[in-house]
Amino acid sequence: QVQLVESGGGLVQAGGSLRLACAASGSIFVIVGWYRQAPGKQHEFVATITSGGSANYADSVKSRFTISRDSAKNTVYLQMNSLKPEDTAVYYCNGLSQWGSDHWGQGTQVTVSS
Repeated sequence: QVQLVESGGGLVQAGGSLRLACAASGSIFVIVGWYRQAPGKQHEFVATITSGGSANYADSVKSRFTISRDSAKNTVYLQMNSLKPEDTAVYYCNGLSQWGSDHWGQGTQVTVSS
């Protein structure tokens, strides 16, 4: 069974940091990304990382967020620094499996208080 499970969300003050984790099972993922959705807003791209380690970021999070992967653990991380209230959202992990199927995690809530 192919599965992505997020963890690490929570409540933090503005300027603080959180690290999200996306643990994958059942497949090697070619590309893994983080997306977020704030209340009343559209789903938004945050960052992606390929199996080769190439990363891509949304302009709104560049220089504040870092995506990385631990291949041995089949886990992708999103280190979020200098958090702002506008980063408040449910963060979702998305993965493109080695077989070309697309998978989503259940989401983890990140709340940044001002």
